[in-house]
Amino acid sequence: MSIDAVVWDIDDTLFDYTAADRAGMREHLAAEGLLDGGTTVEQALARWREITDAQWARYAAGETDWQGQRRDRVRVFLGRSLSDTEADAWFDRYVAHYEGAWALFPDVLPVLDALVASHRHAVLSNSSLLVQDRKLRVLGVHDRFEVILCAAELGVSKPAAAAFHAACEALGLPPHRVAYVGDHPEIDGRGAADAGLLSVWIDRAGAPATAVAPAVGAVGRTGPHRIGSLAELPVILGADTRFGAPSTFG
Repeated sequence: MSIDAVVWDIDDTLFDYTAADRAGMREHLAAEGLLDGGTTVEQALARWREITDAQWARYAAGETDWQGQRRDRVRVFLGRSLSDTEADAWFDRYVAHYEGAWALFPDVLPVLDALVASHRHAVLSNSSLLVQDRKLRVLGVHDRFEVILCAAELGVSKPAAAAFHAACEALGLPPHRVAYVGDHPEIDGRGAADAGLLSVWIDRAGAPATAVAPAVGAVGRTGPHRIGSLAELPVILGADTRFGAPSTFG
């Protein structure tokens, strides 16, 4: 069965979130005077990411709202009580540094160009539309996607099959005719495969082979396919294009 559409994750798939977060937080911590007293940038960054993951889990579980998880990230990180206004102001100052470092991965525009005539394109993110819609506009690729869906508005997050199926329904296609491309081996890779989509895990860092066990989708499709660059994607999709490269992972 042919693949008619590609649904994309955004952060660390299309957009280099990790690099932007690192650069933005480094500048922000320096500006806030939070690197004094022997704390290194890497230690502060590791703590920020740990807190971010914990607060996102609370949000995904319905224990707080979108703005609440942002405020609590700041409060826990600083280790002190802040009003909502104070927490919002601190986070906004961080965002200004973070957004200054936004960039697409270099393989994104070439693959979107290569697939523009052969496949439809959509986005499914575990963030909010408020954040991701603006991000795609700033990065200059918003108009590449006919559907943009985010967990905050859907009320369901990846790896739940319902999230992937919502994207398929928005495209008017059954799961087995849709591919999903994301950077997380479990949330994106296994989640999409279990939901019956053609699952493609973009592993730019070259994680150990045991990072994700083989999965079988709802219609018997094995996955996820593991690639090291988006240049490999057209071959997996069977796209009629000269763009693409053999998989580096097999």
